[in-house]
Amino acid sequence: EFSYESEEGKQTISIPPSLLISAMGQVEDVRHCVTMDLKEVGNTLYVVGLTSHELGGSHFALVEQLEGGCVPKVDTKVAKQTFQAIHQAIRSGCLRACHDLSEGGLAVGVAEMAFAGGLGVSLSLATVPHNIDDDDQFDIVTLFSESNSRFICEVPDGKRADFEKLFGELPCAAIGKVTDTGRAVIVRGDGTPLIDCSIADLKEAWQSPLRW
Repeated sequence: EFSYESEEGKQTISIPPSLLISAMGQVEDVRHCVTMDLKEVGNTLYVVGLTSHELGGSHFALVEQLEGGCVPKVDTKVAKQTFQAIHQAIRSGCLRACHDLSEGGLAVGVAEMAFAGGLGVSLSLATVPHNIDDDDQFDIVTLFSESNSRFICEVPDGKRADFEKLFGELPCAAIGKVTDTGRAVIVRGDGTPLIDCSIADLKEAWQSPLRW
C-alpha cells in the first residue's frame, strides 16, 4: 500500500503486484537515444558499476524461493557520478547500446541485449568490478546480483579510450565482445564455461510466459 497526504487528508492506494510503472521524458535530439539491442560484431562489452553480494529480494531469490540476504543499497555519490559519465558517453558517441542490470542482474541483462540484437556475446567474469568475498557464491552473485547503478555498455573499439577516460576511477571494466555465433557464452576467470546457450533459446524462455 502507498499512503500520501491530500486536501481531504491521508489517502491510501493499494498497488497490485503486477503493476507496471513507466516514466517518460523529452529528448532534445533523438539521435542521442541509445537502445539496449547489440549492434555490431567485434564491439567491446563493459560493465559499469560495482557488483556486491546483494541477492536479497532479487529475481534469482524469487525463482529459487530463497529468503533473507542483503538487498541492494545505493551509494548516492557514486551513482550520480556514474549516471553523469553514462550521459557524457552517450553525448560523445561512445555507446552503441546500453542496458541496466536490475531485474535478473548481469546474466539476464546480457541475454536481453543479445537476443534483442540477434547477436552473440562472449564474456568472462574475471574482470567484473566487485566486492564479493565469498568464493563459493562468486559465480551466482556475479551473474544474478541486482546491485544498483550498474550497466552493460557496448563500445566500438575506436571509442574505448574515450569511454574509459569518462569513467576515471569509477568501477568500469571490459568483460567481453559481441560475436556472430548466435550464442551467449559466459566463462569463469579460468575459462571454465558457466553459460553456453543459444540466444534463440534464451529469447524463447523470455517470451514463452507471455503467451497466455
